[in-house]
Amino acid sequence: MGKSKKVLSAAGLIVLLSGCGQEAVETDEPVIETAEVDAAETEKAETEEKAKAEAEAKKKAETEAAEKAEAEAKAIAEAERQAAENAGSASQQQAVGMAEDYIAYTAFSQSGLVEQLEFEGFDNADATYAVEQIDVNWSEQAVKSAEDYISYTAFSQSGLVEQLEFEGFSNADATYAVGEITVDWSEQAVLAAENYIEYTSFSRSGLIEQLQFEGFSNADATYAVDALGL
Repeated sequence: MGKSKKVLSAAGLIVLLSGCGQEAVETDEPVIETAEVDAAETEKAETEEKAKAEAEAKKKAETEAAEKAEAEAKAIAEAERQAAENAGSASQQQAVGMAEDYIAYTAFSQSGLVEQLEFEGFDNADATYAVEQIDVNWSEQAVKSAEDYISYTAFSQSGLVEQLEFEGFSNADATYAVGEITVDWSEQAVLAAENYIEYTSFSRSGLIEQLQFEGFSNADATYAVDALGL
């Protein structure tokens, strides 16, 4: 009876063990370490992940660039539209020029300047356009107008406010203007009394009542009548 053989397989080698001796036979299969396989797979995964991240970053950059270009194009288009609107028509530009000329040498309220341009032959649309285009502080225009009025005729404080409102200034601008100028209202009452006396006769009480009707206080009206010797 022959002796039995034991067959062992390890790392691609078949070792035949027998009672007579040992035989070593090499197989054709390569020996691959597990650690090397894991490293290769990890490197491959990292490479794929990096490529994916780079692709996403590139796509994001392209999207942002496209959005920026679109926003810039819209901004340019809007600027061109605004420039076209601001340029106005030939008649509107003429109205602007005349509005600037008027406001340079005399005081106007906003509505008063529109009316003046309409009086000059411009239609309401062009006149309104022109007044809106020029840079004007209407409160300061009210102050100038108040100074002009008080320089050649007598007004009570409330009377001057009413006159400025009649010229188209708002109550706020008119009140501001009258508060800004320096005026002796008692002396204004005297001037007003003198103007009345020049063209008509008044009793003392009648002149006081007339001055009060014009907006002067009883004290200022009485002071004026006393100054005239009535």
